[in-house]
Amino acid sequence: MEIIPAIDLLAGNCVRLNKGDYQQVTQFNTDPVSQALKWQDDGAKRLHLVDLDGAKTGQPVNDSSIRSVIKSLDIPVQLGGGIRSVERVDDLLSFGLDRVILGTIAIESPELVVHLANKYPKRIVIGIDSNDGKVATHGWIKQSDLLATDLAKELSNTEIAAIIATDIATDGTLLGPNLEAMKEIALASNVPVIASGGIGSISDLISLMSLEHYGITGVIIGRALYSGEIDLREAIKVSSNYHLQDPLSKDSFLS
Repeated sequence: MEIIPAIDLLAGNCVRLNKGDYQQVTQFNTDPVSQALKWQDDGAKRLHLVDLDGAKTGQPVNDSSIRSVIKSLDIPVQLGGGIRSVERVDDLLSFGLDRVILGTIAIESPELVVHLANKYPKRIVIGIDSNDGKVATHGWIKQSDLLATDLAKELSNTEIAAIIATDIATDGTLLGPNLEAMKEIALASNVPVIASGGIGSISDLISLMSLEHYGITGVIIGRALYSGEIDLREAIKVSSNYHLQDPLSKDSFLS
Protein backbone atom coordinates (compact mmCIF):
# COMPACT_ATOMS: atom_id res chain seq x y z
CA MET A 1 0.00 0.00 0.00
CA GLU A 2 1.37 3.40 -1.01
CA ILE A 3 1.83 5.86 1.85
CA ILE A 4 1.12 9.38 0.58
CA PRO A 5 1.88 12.40 2.79
CA ALA A 6 -0.44 15.38 2.47
CA ILE A 7 0.13 19.10 2.40
CA ASP A 8 -2.99 21.24 2.77
CA LEU A 9 -2.50 24.81 1.58
CA LEU A 10 -4.37 27.76 3.06
CA ALA A 11 -3.13 31.25 2.19
CA GLY A 12 0.22 29.71 1.22
CA ASN A 13 0.75 27.91 4.53
CA CYS A 14 0.72 24.21 5.45
CA VAL A 15 -2.30 23.61 7.67
CA ARG A 16 -4.77 20.93 8.76
CA LEU A 17 -8.48 21.31 9.34
CA ASN A 18 -10.45 19.33 11.90
CA LYS A 19 -13.29 17.46 10.17
CA GLY A 20 -13.08 19.93 7.30
CA ASP A 21 -13.96 22.91 9.49
CA TYR A 22 -12.30 26.11 8.24
CA GLN A 23 -12.81 27.56 11.73
CA GLN A 24 -10.61 24.83 13.23
CA VAL A 25 -7.27 25.41 11.53
CA THR A 26 -3.86 24.30 12.78
CA GLN A 27 -0.84 25.76 11.00
CA PHE A 28 2.19 23.47 10.78
CA ASN A 29 4.60 25.17 8.41
CA THR A 30 4.80 28.49 6.58
CA ASP A 31 7.05 27.01 3.87
CA PRO A 32 5.30 24.35 1.71
CA VAL A 33 8.46 23.68 -0.31
CA SER A 34 10.57 22.77 2.72
CA GLN A 35 7.78 20.54 3.96
CA ALA A 36 7.43 18.82 0.59
CA LEU A 37 11.19 18.22 0.43
CA LYS A 38 11.10 16.68 3.91
CA TRP A 39 8.43 14.18 2.87
CA GLN A 40 10.42 13.33 -0.25
CA ASP A 41 13.61 12.87 1.78
CA ASP A 42 11.71 10.61 4.19
CA GLY A 43 10.88 8.26 1.34
CA ALA A 44 7.56 9.38 -0.09
CA LYS A 45 6.97 8.27 -3.67
CA ARG A 46 4.09 10.68 -4.23
CA LEU A 47 2.85 13.91 -2.66
CA HIS A 48 -0.78 14.86 -2.10
CA LEU A 49 -1.55 18.60 -2.27
CA VAL A 50 -4.86 20.20 -1.34
CA ASP A 51 -5.71 23.78 -2.23
CA LEU A 52 -8.11 24.62 0.61
CA ASP A 53 -8.69 28.15 -0.67
CA GLY A 54 -9.57 26.74 -4.07
CA ALA A 55 -11.88 24.15 -2.57
CA LYS A 56 -13.79 26.80 -0.65
CA THR A 57 -13.92 29.65 -3.16
CA GLY A 58 -12.88 28.16 -6.49
CA GLN A 59 -10.16 30.81 -6.79
CA PRO A 60 -6.54 29.76 -7.55
CA VAL A 61 -4.83 31.81 -4.85
CA ASN A 62 -2.14 29.21 -4.08
CA ASP A 63 -0.75 28.70 -7.58
CA SER A 64 2.63 30.23 -6.74
CA SER A 65 3.13 27.76 -3.89
CA ILE A 66 1.86 24.89 -6.01
CA ARG A 67 4.30 25.67 -8.82
CA SER A 68 7.20 25.97 -6.37
CA VAL A 69 6.43 22.61 -4.76
CA ILE A 70 6.18 20.81 -8.10
CA LYS A 71 9.43 22.37 -9.34
CA SER A 72 11.32 21.42 -6.19
CA LEU A 73 10.40 17.72 -6.17
CA ASP A 74 11.49 14.67 -8.13
CA ILE A 75 8.41 12.65 -7.15
CA PRO A 76 4.95 12.99 -8.74
CA VAL A 77 2.47 15.42 -7.22
CA GLN A 78 -1.31 15.22 -7.25
CA LEU A 79 -3.55 18.16 -6.41
CA GLY A 80 -7.18 18.67 -5.44
CA GLY A 81 -9.27 21.64 -4.41
CA GLY A 82 -11.46 23.93 -6.48
CA ILE A 83 -10.74 22.30 -9.86
CA ARG A 84 -14.02 22.83 -11.68
CA SER A 85 -13.25 23.48 -15.36
CA VAL A 86 -11.36 22.07 -18.32
CA GLU A 87 -9.24 25.21 -18.44
CA ARG A 88 -8.18 24.79 -14.82
CA VAL A 89 -7.20 21.17 -15.42
CA ASP A 90 -5.22 22.19 -18.52
CA ASP A 91 -3.37 24.85 -16.53
CA LEU A 92 -2.53 22.61 -13.60
CA LEU A 93 -1.23 19.77 -15.76
CA SER A 94 0.88 22.31 -17.63
CA PHE A 95 2.51 23.18 -14.29
CA GLY A 96 3.91 19.64 -14.19
CA LEU A 97 1.33 17.98 -11.95
CA ASP A 98 1.08 14.24 -12.38
CA ARG A 99 -2.63 13.99 -11.53
CA VAL A 100 -5.49 16.33 -10.72
CA ILE A 101 -8.27 15.49 -8.31
CA LEU A 102 -11.85 16.42 -9.14
CA GLY A 103 -14.50 16.62 -6.47
CA THR A 104 -17.42 19.02 -6.73
CA ILE A 105 -17.75 18.83 -10.51
CA ALA A 106 -18.07 15.06 -10.29
CA ILE A 107 -21.58 15.74 -9.00
CA GLU A 108 -22.38 18.98 -10.78
CA SER A 109 -20.99 18.00 -14.20
CA PRO A 110 -20.30 14.26 -14.45
CA GLU A 111 -20.13 14.57 -18.24
CA LEU A 112 -17.17 16.94 -17.78
CA VAL A 113 -15.38 14.31 -15.72
CA VAL A 114 -15.87 11.79 -18.52
CA HIS A 115 -14.52 14.30 -21.04
CA LEU A 116 -11.45 15.05 -18.93
CA ALA A 117 -10.79 11.38 -18.22
CA ASN A 118 -10.82 10.71 -21.96
CA LYS A 119 -8.63 13.74 -22.66
CA TYR A 120 -6.14 12.85 -19.91
CA PRO A 121 -6.46 9.08 -19.35
CA LYS A 122 -5.20 7.88 -15.96
CA ARG A 123 -4.31 11.42 -14.90
CA ILE A 124 -7.69 12.30 -13.42
CA VAL A 125 -8.56 11.22 -9.88
CA ILE A 126 -12.01 11.54 -8.35
CA GLY A 127 -12.16 12.75 -4.76
CA ILE A 128 -15.22 11.41 -2.98
CA ASP A 129 -15.62 13.16 0.36
CA SER A 130 -18.49 11.74 2.37
CA ASN A 131 -20.32 12.22 5.63
CA ASP A 132 -22.62 9.43 6.81
CA GLY A 133 -22.25 7.84 3.40
CA LYS A 134 -23.34 10.93 1.42
CA VAL A 135 -21.10 13.09 -0.75
CA ALA A 136 -20.10 16.61 0.39
CA THR A 137 -18.98 19.33 -2.03
CA HIS A 138 -17.47 22.85 -2.19
CA GLY A 139 -14.75 22.17 0.37
CA TRP A 140 -17.16 20.08 2.48
CA ILE A 141 -19.39 23.08 3.05
CA LYS A 142 -22.37 21.65 1.13
CA GLN A 143 -23.98 18.25 1.66
CA SER A 144 -25.62 16.34 -1.20
CA ASP A 145 -28.06 13.44 -1.17
CA LEU A 146 -25.85 11.34 -3.45
CA LEU A 147 -24.45 8.17 -1.94
CA ALA A 148 -20.67 7.90 -2.10
CA THR A 149 -20.92 4.30 -3.29
CA ASP A 150 -23.21 5.28 -6.18
CA LEU A 151 -20.77 7.97 -7.33
CA ALA A 152 -17.86 5.55 -7.09
CA LYS A 153 -19.71 2.96 -9.13
CA GLU A 154 -20.70 5.46 -11.83
CA LEU A 155 -17.36 7.19 -12.34
CA SER A 156 -15.05 4.20 -11.96
CA ASN A 157 -16.22 2.98 -15.36
CA THR A 158 -14.33 5.85 -17.02
CA GLU A 159 -10.64 6.40 -17.74
CA ILE A 160 -9.90 7.87 -14.30
CA ALA A 161 -6.77 6.74 -12.46
CA ALA A 162 -8.21 6.25 -8.98
CA ILE A 163 -10.71 7.36 -6.38
CA ILE A 164 -9.68 9.11 -3.18
CA ALA A 165 -12.22 8.29 -0.49
CA THR A 166 -12.28 10.68 2.46
CA ASP A 167 -14.44 10.16 5.52
CA ILE A 168 -15.13 13.69 6.78
CA ALA A 169 -16.18 12.59 10.26
CA THR A 170 -12.75 11.12 10.97
CA ASP A 171 -10.54 13.46 8.91
CA GLY A 172 -8.02 15.29 11.06
CA THR A 173 -9.17 13.57 14.25
CA LEU A 174 -6.44 10.90 14.59
CA LEU A 175 -9.17 8.58 15.94
CA GLY A 176 -8.80 5.87 13.32
CA PRO A 177 -10.21 5.34 9.83
CA ASN A 178 -13.79 4.45 9.00
CA LEU A 179 -12.97 0.98 7.75
CA GLU A 180 -16.53 0.10 6.79
CA ALA A 181 -16.95 3.22 4.68
CA MET A 182 -13.61 2.59 2.93
CA LYS A 183 -14.56 -1.02 2.25
CA GLU A 184 -17.94 -0.08 0.80
CA ILE A 185 -16.44 2.41 -1.65
CA ALA A 186 -13.70 -0.03 -2.66
CA LEU A 187 -16.29 -2.72 -3.36
CA ALA A 188 -18.30 -0.27 -5.50
CA SER A 189 -15.28 0.87 -7.49
CA ASN A 190 -13.63 -0.64 -10.55
CA VAL A 191 -10.47 1.45 -10.09
CA PRO A 192 -7.96 1.62 -7.21
CA VAL A 193 -9.12 3.43 -4.09
CA ILE A 194 -6.91 5.64 -1.92
CA ALA A 195 -8.16 6.03 1.64
CA SER A 196 -8.04 9.27 3.59
CA GLY A 197 -9.18 10.35 7.04
CA GLY A 198 -8.54 9.39 10.65
CA ILE A 199 -5.15 7.69 10.48
CA GLY A 200 -3.54 8.46 13.83
CA SER A 201 -1.17 5.58 14.52
CA ILE A 202 0.71 2.70 12.98
CA SER A 203 -2.04 0.42 14.33
CA ASP A 204 -4.59 2.41 12.33
CA LEU A 205 -2.44 2.03 9.26
CA ILE A 206 -2.20 -1.72 9.70
CA SER A 207 -5.96 -2.02 10.16
CA LEU A 208 -6.44 -0.26 6.84
CA MET A 209 -3.90 -2.51 5.15
CA SER A 210 -6.16 -5.45 5.95
CA LEU A 211 -8.57 -4.03 3.34
CA GLU A 212 -5.99 -3.92 0.57
CA HIS A 213 -7.41 -7.01 -1.12
CA TYR A 214 -10.66 -5.11 -1.65
CA GLY A 215 -8.83 -2.61 -3.86
CA ILE A 216 -7.50 0.00 -1.44
CA THR A 217 -4.02 0.61 -2.81
CA GLY A 218 -2.94 3.75 -0.97
CA VAL A 219 -3.51 5.93 2.06
CA ILE A 220 -3.13 9.67 2.53
CA ILE A 221 -1.76 10.76 5.90
CA GLY A 222 -1.69 14.35 7.12
CA ARG A 223 -2.11 15.45 10.71
CA ALA A 224 -0.53 12.32 12.22
CA LEU A 225 2.72 13.06 10.38
CA TYR A 226 2.80 16.69 11.46
CA SER A 227 1.99 15.91 15.09
CA GLY A 228 4.58 13.12 15.25
CA GLU A 229 2.06 10.37 15.94
CA ILE A 230 3.36 8.62 12.83
CA ASP A 231 6.88 8.68 11.40
CA LEU A 232 6.75 8.58 7.61
CA ARG A 233 9.84 6.39 7.29
CA GLU A 234 8.37 3.87 9.74
CA ALA A 235 4.99 3.90 7.98
CA ILE A 236 6.62 3.17 4.62
CA LYS A 237 8.66 0.37 6.18
CA VAL A 238 5.59 -1.19 7.77
CA SER A 239 3.74 -1.03 4.46
CA SER A 240 6.65 -2.61 2.59
CA ASN A 241 6.91 -5.46 5.10
CA TYR A 242 3.18 -6.09 5.47
CA HIS A 243 2.90 -8.86 2.91
CA LEU A 244 5.99 -10.59 4.24
CA GLN A 245 4.24 -11.40 7.51
CA ASP A 246 0.95 -12.81 8.71
CA PRO A 247 -1.58 -10.01 8.10
CA LEU A 248 -3.70 -11.34 10.98
CA SER A 249 -0.89 -10.78 13.46
CA LYS A 250 -0.43 -7.09 14.24
CA ASP A 251 1.90 -7.56 17.20
CA SER A 252 4.95 -8.12 15.03
CA PHE A 253 4.54 -4.69 13.44
CA LEU A 254 4.29 -2.93 16.76
CA SER A 255 7.32 -4.50 18.43
